[in-house]
Amino acid sequence: MNVAFIPVRGGSKSIPLKNIRKMNGKPLVYWTVKAACGCDSIDRVYISTDSDIIKDTVEEFKMEGRFFDKIEVIGRSSETATDSASTESAMLEFANKYDFENIVLIQATSPLLESKDLDNGFIAFRSSETDSVLSVVRQKRFCWKNDIDGYAKPLNYDVYNRPRRQEYDGYLVENGAFYITSKKSLLESKNRISGKIKAVEMNEDTFMEIDEPSDWKMIEYLMKKKGSDFDYKVPEIKMFLTDCDGCLTDGGMYYSEFGDELKKFNTLDGMAFELLRRKGIITGMITSESVELNKRRAEKLKLDIVEIGCKDKLDTIKCLCKEKGVDISNVCYVGDDINDIEAIKNVGVGCAPANAVLQVKNVADYITKAKGGEGVIREIVNCIVV
Repeated sequence: MNVAFIPVRGGSKSIPLKNIRKMNGKPLVYWTVKAACGCDSIDRVYISTDSDIIKDTVEEFKMEGRFFDKIEVIGRSSETATDSASTESAMLEFANKYDFENIVLIQATSPLLESKDLDNGFIAFRSSETDSVLSVVRQKRFCWKNDIDGYAKPLNYDVYNRPRRQEYDGYLVENGAFYITSKKSLLESKNRISGKIKAVEMNEDTFMEIDEPSDWKMIEYLMKKKGSDFDYKVPEIKMFLTDCDGCLTDGGMYYSEFGDELKKFNTLDGMAFELLRRKGIITGMITSESVELNKRRAEKLKLDIVEIGCKDKLDTIKCLCKEKGVDISNVCYVGDDINDIEAIKNVGVGCAPANAVLQVKNVADYITKAKGGEGVIREIVNCIVV
């Protein structure tokens, strides 16, 4: 049996309780747990913690559906959770209590880790004459050090024959994302890796780990820049709901010379709703505005549900779920402003257009590349339905 081991201490001097602080709308440890659960080679995911707050937070991940069924939260002794205790001490404590064949140590401070990286790790681990695997990134930088006389000397290139970047292989650097070894090797070496070791390269953006507040901001930026492609198993969508202005439209308010209000919609979204109907997915619009134009557009789109003048969108969604016999984990909702936040946080898949307000994008599971009125719904449907 292959297990993932994710140690998460409650103590952190640089960033208090950083392992459950929100990163891109989710607790930091969520991202590595998600990656581990999505790896087919991992049978069980153990989160080891000395904190009841972290334990309760991780247990809540299970509410998102069967995708997180692999999770088991376990305790760790105070001796292995001090500032000076090594990660190996926690691994050895775990190995002496639990049965498994192979273990992958995953660091919660590497939220850019993806399931495919772990899959690649196990492919390398299963290759002949391999005892351990570690994750690395390739760096193409020139390194120097000072000699005993205080003069700088190059470590990895000839200053008189400087290679061009495209011709330079660079060197491999540990990024601390994951390490794979067997239980037998761990207990014998008392180290996370030993014997014949292979390195698995990850994207160069994963070079950074979270140690300081400045790292946090940079990695969160990289996660958003990475886009919005779903790299995990999306729950089955049975009901698709969206706000109107800022999602189906560009959010602009246009008026004719006669004072008529006009709005810009996108035909791509019309086909998106048609694709949803073909799959038997319930469709609807939930908007706080009581505007006849929105209602007419919903009729044109042949939506099953039209809720206008809605003040509490989450409550409305819960009522619709009860009425339609759909679990809220099987709902996709698209919103762009602060009155959409609670709905986005509580549905199975919460989405936001590229021009949504920052507070909304921070809690969304998916941020489209398209802005409102530019085919937001079609982009989401292409990613999670078709």
